[in-house]
Amino acid sequence: MREADFVIIGAGSAGCALACRLSEDRRNSVIVLEYGGSDAGPLIQMPAAFSIPMNTSVYDWGFKTAPEPHLAGRQIACPRGKVVGGSSSINGMVYVRGHAADFDLWEEAGATGWDYRQVLPYFQRMETSHGGEEGWRGRSGPLHVTRGKLANPLYSAFVEAGVEAGYARTADYNGSRQEGFGPMEMTVWRARRWSAANAYLKPALRRRNVELVTRALAEQIVFEGKRAVGVRIRQGGKIETVRARREVILAASAVNSPKLLMLSGIGPAAHLKDMGLDVLADRAGVGGNLQDHLEVYVQQVCTQPITLNARLGLLARAQIGLQWLTTGSGDGATNHFESCAFIRSRAGIAWPDLQMHFLPGAIRYDGKAAATSHGFQVHVGPMRSKSRGHVRLTGPDPGTAPEIRFNYMSEPEDWSEFRAAIRLTREIIAQPAFDPYRGPEIAPGEAAQSDDALNDFLRDNVESAYHPCGTCRMGDPDDPLSVVDPECRVIGVEALRVVDSSIFPEITNGNLNAPSIMVGEKASDHILGRDPLPAANVEPWFHPQWQTEQR
Repeated sequence: MREADFVIIGAGSAGCALACRLSEDRRNSVIVLEYGGSDAGPLIQMPAAFSIPMNTSVYDWGFKTAPEPHLAGRQIACPRGKVVGGSSSINGMVYVRGHAADFDLWEEAGATGWDYRQVLPYFQRMETSHGGEEGWRGRSGPLHVTRGKLANPLYSAFVEAGVEAGYARTADYNGSRQEGFGPMEMTVWRARRWSAANAYLKPALRRRNVELVTRALAEQIVFEGKRAVGVRIRQGGKIETVRARREVILAASAVNSPKLLMLSGIGPAAHLKDMGLDVLADRAGVGGNLQDHLEVYVQQVCTQPITLNARLGLLARAQIGLQWLTTGSGDGATNHFESCAFIRSRAGIAWPDLQMHFLPGAIRYDGKAAATSHGFQVHVGPMRSKSRGHVRLTGPDPGTAPEIRFNYMSEPEDWSEFRAAIRLTREIIAQPAFDPYRGPEIAPGEAAQSDDALNDFLRDNVESAYHPCGTCRMGDPDDPLSVVDPECRVIGVEALRVVDSSIFPEITNGNLNAPSIMVGEKASDHILGRDPLPAANVEPWFHPQWQTEQR
């Protein structure tokens, strides 16, 4: 029988960080359970190839939402990593901590000890920042954070256009000032995807006290009374129980963590009974509070032959791959998201509520070209939708996918915020900096100007940015909708924690890989009973006239 002090379910962003930190003390033994397999090979490790593992069933769980009622019944893809490294091995490698105010909202929501001053030291501990703001960034952590070479002139045109439109620059949106236009950061190091597996898990596996078990489907958490004592797994057609002497730690994603809690009898009692499951702990919040970021592509024809659209053919891709394999350079060595912006959609908003990724190509996440010639695009979307959804079981079989319903665009503000996002993006593309490059608009298209026309475009074209979170919300133990307390302990049982993006009370500004890893870092100190790192004494930047000025 496999047995360890700590059993971690999921070798993803937070799980890899946990495995590394918990095993630094050689007296602690750790077993990591992962349903997927190896992350070896160029399809994952080459940064520019990220659309391939994201759309490959070997590496992706392949989840889709239930028909979304406010999007004409569309089913939206919800990729989650099914591989060592989890979603950090299939994502776009964009590195965004989030805004300082996001974490202050966590504290206000009952996640005591998780305000910005107290999470910043963990962001600093986890990263080695190459080019970030001194005093705000880490310099010796396992996660390398780098910037692109900005070789394509369209990257600087985007930033200059933002300045021409009246916005400010920011030299480091992960530093003191998120708001503005500037370079984007990526988890790429020495031309390789620097996933949580590469940064944390593989170094930890060199220790004798860490074991990784792959191709292992966690079916249920095993309890003795109310105490978690292990995990029932299915591996190679066989079922066994992996025992935990101290704790079981669930780090399986915002989809699979609530699913496994419910399969283990922890969740909304009525729903569990409907599924034919015994109720161990009635926690109404399990599977609720589901949040995500949506985005659209504002796409433009480029009048100069300088975009990625020329490099999408099989021969061009083969040449890119060969150059990357032999020299570690060229178009394969970047994720191509090298400039970005965080702005406020209107006056009266205290911190940015829109994110823009710029890409020197008109290409979908599935790798399909949107332009027959050359094009560029801005991925844009609101950051703080009030729409909430849920994850629910569809039956008691652990092999069955759950129902995922985000309830996208269910709030009237979602539509007005998205329309503003498109119009503000169009204004930026219309600036003089783009004059040498700007052709006709591809999407939404020149004809889509009215609110109704933009609404029609949004209904048919919004896509997930793949940032699900919130389904095991962290909060005050007395709050009936809290699932875990501020030390990530599941309320109502013992020796079980959840440590991943599912515990976020509120979604953060930007991509979620960085805050997910931070959660793993901070939770490791709680699990080991260590004092938290000393709180930072810093003052993040807010626009001094935010109440009256939009830029």
